[in-house]
Order: sequence, then C-alpha cells, then structure tokens
Amino acid sequence: MKISSHKITTMGLLIALSIILTRIASLRIAIGGVEGIRIGLGRLPIILGGIIFGPLAGGLIGAFSDLLGYFVNPIGVYMPHFTLTSALTGIIPVTILILMRKNEPNIFDLGIAITAGQVITSIILIPYFLNILFGIPWKVLMLPRIVSEPIHIFIYTYTINIILKRNILIAKSNKI
Repeated sequence: MKISSHKITTMGLLIALSIILTRIASLRIAIGGVEGIRIGLGRLPIILGGIIFGPLAGGLIGAFSDLLGYFVNPIGVYMPHFTLTSALTGIIPVTILILMRKNEPNIFDLGIAITAGQVITSIILIPYFLNILFGIPWKVLMLPRIVSEPIHIFIYTYTINIILKRNILIAKSNKI
C-alpha cells in the first residue's frame, strides 16, 4: 500500500467521521447494563475507506476508529474484541470484492460484499462477544439485530454506491 498525504488525510477524516457517527450521532440501547445495540451509521466510513483504499486501510480505519473513539468517549471497559470486529468491518467487504474481481462494483456486488461483512461482524461476532464477556443471552441480542441490520446494509450499500459513482465521474472528468 503506497501511502500519500492525500490518503492519510482522507483516512483521518474517515476515522473522525466514524467516531462522530458511532459515539455521538447514534442511538444506544442498553441490555443488562451493557450497550447491547447501537443504531447508527458509524460503520459506513470504515466500509467506505476499505473499498476505496483496500483491506489494510479499511482495517486500520476500523481499528483506529474504535481505539480513538474509546479514548474520546469511553463506554464501559475497553475490550479488544470490539476493536478486532471494527477492523474486520473494513476488511471483509473489500476482500470479498477483490475475490469477486470487481474493480468498479455495481450496487449488487456492493450489497453482497457489505451483507457478508455485516453478517460476520454485526450479527455473529458482536453478539458472540457480548454473550461470552457479559453473559447476555443470544435471544435478547439477535432479534433487534436481525431487524436493524438489513436497514443498515441497505443504507451502507446505497450510500457507498452513490459515492463511488461520483468518484468515478470525477476521475473521468479530470482525465479529459
């Protein structure tokens, strides 16, 4: 991965945006004294950064978003499990697009990649970690996630598709 000042700056802005959308502009629902569900768009910048800059950048954006977000606005005790999950949020969708050999993915390809990433991280890993760390029952965690994740996936896919289309148009207009 070639690192330029433009890439570092953009990654920093995506990290800041993720922290703001996750820690400040989201709805948190406590279950058993622990944040069990968070409804917001904090993962959007992480996924977008991974798709634009690659899996390593997506992982870094996700990990730094979680780490810095914890220091800015701590919610309970720090758990590295959730930093790993946040990093995987940026790694999995772009890795799937790479495996599909999609350099300029359409909305369907984005939907598949983002859905796979969200199922692994938000529907499987986060409830698993909440269960083993805090003893929150699976039934309590799964129903709200099964309802909210399709909405998140739709919003992420639609928004990222619009951003990528505009990026491609800008890049093509600069070549003329």
